[in-house]
Amino acid sequence: MQLQSLTTVTIPGYKIFEYLLVINPHEELRNKIKKVKEDFFHSYQAPTAKMGWPHITLANFLQYEMMEERLINRLKVVAMGFRPVKIELRDFGSFPGHTIFINVVSKVPVQALVKEIRKDAQRLMKLNDDNKPHFILEPHIPVARKLQPWQYEAGWLEYSNKDFTGRFIADGMLLLKRPLDEKKYQVVQRFEFQNLPVTTRQGELFV
Repeated sequence: MQLQSLTTVTIPGYKIFEYLLVINPHEELRNKIKKVKEDFFHSYQAPTAKMGWPHITLANFLQYEMMEERLINRLKVVAMGFRPVKIELRDFGSFPGHTIFINVVSKVPVQALVKEIRKDAQRLMKLNDDNKPHFILEPHIPVARKLQPWQYEAGWLEYSNKDFTGRFIADGMLLLKRPLDEKKYQVVQRFEFQNLPVTTRQGELFV
């Protein structure tokens, strides 16, 4: 996922990071998906097929590190009110010309979560007018992105006819971050879905 090029001047002491908010499959399913990505890499030499671990991206944004604590507190409250959901994966899809992915069949609960995050946390995710958060309302798990035309055409010809199934219970989400000059993300915090009533969550805001 690419954000608009950074056009702001970095203020001394105010470091900017790229953040990802994601849902992670359990380890066994992650390994199954990693095998799909490795197979794609060996067949089509697409570097992005080997990058990162499998996840469903909810939001992608740039922000000053100094905003992190406030953002964590807000996301914690969002997660507290959201219930664990069953995520079902089936077969493959594509964004024509550049990306092949594993389909998330159970889109509605993921979309509901993304909309809740957008409603409650969007302001804390916006760096400036040129760098606004990107919310992913078409949930998917990438196999490979930024494909060259031949890689996409040959890859989609094969993977549009392949089968894949997987399911897991999403009981939380992860906030990841990386410095703009690095490729590796680190985990900032995990937020558990607790399905707590609004009154309980409102109390948390004032603790």
